[in-house]
Amino acid sequence: MQTGTIKATGLAAAVGSWSARHRKTAVLGWLLFVVLAAYLGGLHGSTQVTEAESMPGQVAQAARILDQAGIKQPAGETVLVRSHTLSAEDPAFRAAVEQTAAAVTATGRTGPVRSPYETKAVSPDGHAALLSFTVNGADRAAAVANVPAVLDAVAKVQAAHPELTVAELGEASSGKWFDDQFTNDFSRAEWTAVPLALGILLVAFGALVAAVLPVVLALTAFVAAGGLVALGSGLLHTSNDASSVMLLVGLAVGVDYALFYLRREREERAAGRDAETALRVAAATSGRAVLVSGVTVVVAMAGMFLTGIADFKAMSLATIVVVVTAVLGSLTVLPALLSMLGDRVEKGRLPFLHRLRRSYAGEGSRVWNAVLTPVLRRPLAATLLSTGLLLGLAAPLLTMHTANLTFEQQLPKGNPLVTTSAAIQAAFPGSPAPATVVIKATDISSPAMTAAIAELQARALATGRMHGPIQVTVHREQNVATVDIPLAGSGNDAASTAALKALREEVVPATVGAVPGTRAPVTGATAGSYDFNRQMSGSLLPVFGFVVAFAFLLMLGSFRSPVIALTAVLLNLLSVGAAYGVLTLVFQHGVGASLLGTAGVGAVESWVPLFLFVILFGLSMDYHVFVVSRIKEAHDRGLATRAAVAYGIRSTAGVVSSAAIIMVAVFGVFGTLSMQSMKQMGVGLAVAVLVDATVIRGVLLPSVMTLLGERNWRRAERHGDGRHGDERHGTGRHAAPVGAKDPQPV
Repeated sequence: MQTGTIKATGLAAAVGSWSARHRKTAVLGWLLFVVLAAYLGGLHGSTQVTEAESMPGQVAQAARILDQAGIKQPAGETVLVRSHTLSAEDPAFRAAVEQTAAAVTATGRTGPVRSPYETKAVSPDGHAALLSFTVNGADRAAAVANVPAVLDAVAKVQAAHPELTVAELGEASSGKWFDDQFTNDFSRAEWTAVPLALGILLVAFGALVAAVLPVVLALTAFVAAGGLVALGSGLLHTSNDASSVMLLVGLAVGVDYALFYLRREREERAAGRDAETALRVAAATSGRAVLVSGVTVVVAMAGMFLTGIADFKAMSLATIVVVVTAVLGSLTVLPALLSMLGDRVEKGRLPFLHRLRRSYAGEGSRVWNAVLTPVLRRPLAATLLSTGLLLGLAAPLLTMHTANLTFEQQLPKGNPLVTTSAAIQAAFPGSPAPATVVIKATDISSPAMTAAIAELQARALATGRMHGPIQVTVHREQNVATVDIPLAGSGNDAASTAALKALREEVVPATVGAVPGTRAPVTGATAGSYDFNRQMSGSLLPVFGFVVAFAFLLMLGSFRSPVIALTAVLLNLLSVGAAYGVLTLVFQHGVGASLLGTAGVGAVESWVPLFLFVILFGLSMDYHVFVVSRIKEAHDRGLATRAAVAYGIRSTAGVVSSAAIIMVAVFGVFGTLSMQSMKQMGVGLAVAVLVDATVIRGVLLPSVMTLLGERNWRRAERHGDGRHGDERHGTGRHAAPVGAKDPQPV
């Protein structure tokens, strides 16, 4: 029975109708767009973010001084030679050191090898020594390409001396591992997430064609977006993190948007609509929800530009491009394909999965009914209990500590680089990641500057917070010098931060900084983490304020109700807070970390909380807009708020559950990757989506809207169709029973 009307108006409906009428043009246009974007992007190549762009503060100043002077800091490497029984002065130990130096030099891929007996790089207990050298290469990529030969040479020495530890660590060797691991992880994510999404869609639809469509759309959107980002990288440089984020978000939203659209079209056909009308209803309802959700994600991600940090700008642009591309595909090529296929979209029906789908739908309906009935009966109790649960999950965020994780924290436990780094750190505290004072002087060879550099070394050691060996490199032609000073601590703990502050605020100003016309910024891993966190702290309020304000305005514009807009913002803040709490508990404090194959590292990666905030505010609108749109449809047909809420939640439970499972599965894949930052991002997103689709949409949203009653629509009625109150409260002729299909003629 037809129970009301939905007007097929608006941008999404107009685009969907056009695509359905010009389906060949829409499909061929999409394919041409994807192929051209990918081809031109590959032809152009990607321009990566430089250090001068990626880091704020003194780190960026130091990078600019070196760049302007044309000085390429060579990739430094060290080889640890250690014995539990021999001292560094024993002939056998010396012979191993000399053999290592000869093997490294013989590769022809390094600069001169500095003996530990010349640099005094012998541990205080006398059982360890460090050889140091640089790997040839005009840039990082060239050094990484040269380092495998050196690693092989060192490995041969280790094999010849099993009684000793002979291990290499440095910028080039760790860079090679990161590059290899990034490629492997990226490939694993693709080959795991895509089959997972396809499997879930097969269960959701029970038919092969319907399941494949969203995945194909998401993958083509990702390919096109990758080409567009590469093309744009000449103006706004990109990064490896941006590529990972683009895959993560692109696959999740691309599949979800297509799922929303396709499920609504199938529901309308099941309700007896003809193919054309079903498609128009899907375009006017789910198409509009996809458009609003996409705009919200784009606006939220645009907030990251306020940080002024190049890596964040790169991630923001990549996410915006892939979301816009996914929305474009959902609104254009998807209705065209559905128009072409018609009911053949159900082709490839798998009997077992079809029965499983019906069983799953029935069980899911019973579960949601079991949850929703007491929630609507006692909305105040449900609101208080669910809010208390979310606040409890969010509580650990009060102890959150953020930092640029060191590579020892980034890599999995047991990794050879981590083992070597720990051994070097134990024997030579601070040496794996020294602070570097970059000195730009009027005359770097003047007596005053020579004396100041000597004084810098003496005062640094005198603080007790810095250690030897200190290495000074002078570039006379450019009037630049670099001084590498190992700091106490692990690199991003309180001891390292205190040492950095002492170097910047006391030692440098009193020595080289006192020479007129001199600039002397301090860079390095610890400095980068410190400067990044300071920049982040200053950016949080502007970014949060921007995202919250625009999310509120977008929801207000979509539903014309300040109450609904405010409710959406508050519920999103609760889900983000819960994700922050779980993130802190697992990755900072280590609770349950072993289940993810990791351990607590004492900190959350600096960029992860801000990224989670902006992306979750956007992604949460997927469900919120979709669910509230259904509730509003029912209310506009005359149902009272409680009945409209019950209808909206029940009618969207299946698609929201399927969409959430896909997102959680895709994000969960990233939680299994090797890099700690990727784990944190994946788990944070998965937890937030899970909370959002269950506690928020299943309990808190219906209970809050029920408590608010007709106040939800107060502003909407002023802009509405002027219907009488009895129709609004379910007594008019357009009232529809709860649980009825959604068959409104267009």
